[in-house]
Amino acid sequence: MASDILDKIVELRRKDKASLGSTLGCDVPATRQRKPPVPFIAQKGVILEIKRASPSKGDIAPQLDERATALSYIDAGTSAISVLTEQHYFKGSLTDLQSVCAAVDQRQQTGAKNVAVLRKDFLIDEEDIDIAYRCGADAVLIIARILEDALFTAMIQKCTSLGMTAFIELRKDDDVRKLSLAAKDKNINRSLLVCGVNARDLSDFTIDLLSPAGLLSDIQGILGPEARVVFESGIRSSQAAYFAGSLGFTGMLLGEAAARNPAQAKELVEGFMKATQTKNAQSWLRFANLLHEKKRLAVAEEHCEHSSRTPPPLLKVCGLTQAEDALAAAVAGADMLGFIFSSKSPRKTDGATVRNIRRNLQETGMTDSLFLVAVITETESTEAQEAIQLAREGIVDFLQLHGEHAVKSFLANDGLSGLPHYPVINLSRECDSEAISRLASLGEPRILIDSKCGEQLGGTGKQVSADLLTSSAGTSRLWLAGGLNADNITTVAAQFKPELVDVSSGIESSPGKKDLDKLERLVLALGM
Repeated sequence: MASDILDKIVELRRKDKASLGSTLGCDVPATRQRKPPVPFIAQKGVILEIKRASPSKGDIAPQLDERATALSYIDAGTSAISVLTEQHYFKGSLTDLQSVCAAVDQRQQTGAKNVAVLRKDFLIDEEDIDIAYRCGADAVLIIARILEDALFTAMIQKCTSLGMTAFIELRKDDDVRKLSLAAKDKNINRSLLVCGVNARDLSDFTIDLLSPAGLLSDIQGILGPEARVVFESGIRSSQAAYFAGSLGFTGMLLGEAAARNPAQAKELVEGFMKATQTKNAQSWLRFANLLHEKKRLAVAEEHCEHSSRTPPPLLKVCGLTQAEDALAAAVAGADMLGFIFSSKSPRKTDGATVRNIRRNLQETGMTDSLFLVAVITETESTEAQEAIQLAREGIVDFLQLHGEHAVKSFLANDGLSGLPHYPVINLSRECDSEAISRLASLGEPRILIDSKCGEQLGGTGKQVSADLLTSSAGTSRLWLAGGLNADNITTVAAQFKPELVDVSSGIESSPGKKDLDKLERLVLALGM
């Protein structure tokens, strides 16, 4: 569990300090030998990491030469270098930190740009900050989750008083609360605060590319719209780096991807640095905020009820063709409404119908927390082009790319890939799980899993195999479609804990016509 691994690391740190002192057995100069600290992520940039191992992956690069790697990172265009100094799980040391600082200084003498060096570790007191300063660090990681309020603020004070940047890692609402308290302290230089949000959940080491996005607006609300926020972990490709950059983050920290393959670092840096905000990013930011707010409300309800009830999944009602059904689904609590733009579907609709539904929903004030989705099975047809135009105009919030052909042709088209979208994988064989993993590595934050019956994609009334779902679990947050109805939804939700369920034929009286009694039964079964 997350608290277990953090507790273990912190407990080992306390034991090491008790036996070895704050220098952890390394030779540390009595005073700082370097120039005053270099600004850390003062503007958009990438942090590449010196990392030999991790709790989730074990050995990553056990023979890594920290000095040579640092020099290669500078050549790749990094703005800062993060050095893991935790010795048990990450196999780092303060000696590594000093060696990287020396390499950076040497390269700067030849005209290279000034690169900041971060000490990344599980620091637990102000003395740890002083040791980092003496070793030459320009910034230190301060993890809100492992520190009590007063100590958290005191460590940030100490850091900024030395001219170092406090790189503050946040993940939960309580971490944000601590930041809010510390930001009010007049002894803290707020210009030396940079926040980071980790996409990796240490409870199960899964990656969620939307977790950082969900806290972005909260941090900006505390530190202002110009707050510097870093996207941490989970980036494995230049496409994923571009997605992180398009969300509006000031920085991106690359750990495993850079450490395993330093030669790839330049490509990842370029992906992030060239990113601009897209309609795709705007929709995902909005969705991440909605998701974060729903989780916050669920936690509040749990505290009030003193129960551990799992919050219900989000609901998408798909295959809508009539305005009255769309309004009924929205009133019932649906989070997404789906409209099919394919001549092969008996639930086919058109742009005029969706525009009218959008207007009706806007008049009722229901569009703020509701997402409209246009489903396409390819990109070339008249129907698909109509859906794409709706996405360009903001009439629909997402395009659902249903089927391998639609996914490939859409993502390969630079003119389309910036539009809001998510892919669908029809899971019918074990090898289909590889496609899910590949798309996730390319920076697709959510992937809908559906069943397949012959050549028919979606609306089959057939459930995805439980064995296949189990084998593909953990690749990304589960969005699930296929044969879901009021009779099986409770069991499916309890077994697989999907973030979102997509229903269509299971709540119909006929294709495209929703049965409101069936919809009500399903909503009750979900506990919405």
